[in-house]
Amino acid sequence: MSDDKNLNESVEEVVENVKETVEEVVETVTEKVEEVAENVTDAVEESGAVAKIMALKDSNPKVFFGAIGGLVVVILLLLMSGGGKNPLPQPKQVNLVNGNTYTLKGVNSYGADAKIRLVAVPGSMAAYDESEKEGKEGNCKSMPEGTKVKLLSTQEALGGVTFVELEILDAKGCEGRKGWTTANDLN
Repeated sequence: MSDDKNLNESVEEVVENVKETVEEVVETVTEKVEEVAENVTDAVEESGAVAKIMALKDSNPKVFFGAIGGLVVVILLLLMSGGGKNPLPQPKQVNLVNGNTYTLKGVNSYGADAKIRLVAVPGSMAAYDESEKEGKEGNCKSMPEGTKVKLLSTQEALGGVTFVELEILDAKGCEGRKGWTTANDLN
């Protein structure tokens, strides 16, 4: 029994110590919060900027709302100005001559293993150019950048996009095969 009594007394002492410590911490935090609140109140009262702006709103609302509108217009102009005359890089135009040799260069691809898609008809979409029998691999439709090609003919499609008919010259297993791509893919 005496062990239980000693244990209860020890627990009561610990609880009292915790209560005292918590009360001290609460007092310290309360003092700091009051001090910060007083400093903020003093700063706002000293500057008076909010009061002056609100007084302008009440005394001359046209000037107040005009200033806000002007600020919005300036922000919109800054956001819409863009910054440069030509922010998007333009593809280099190659002088196209039938019979000349060119290399394939994808204007919209930046990876080391970029492929240029060749289609059967100028202006056709590659998704509908696939035959189920050919599949996607091994049919000479996706050629790596740098492949040497010979220009056979040009044709405009889709409202002025220049397409070129090519003969593949140096791709293993695809030599002599023909396909169409955009003129921008030639270098």
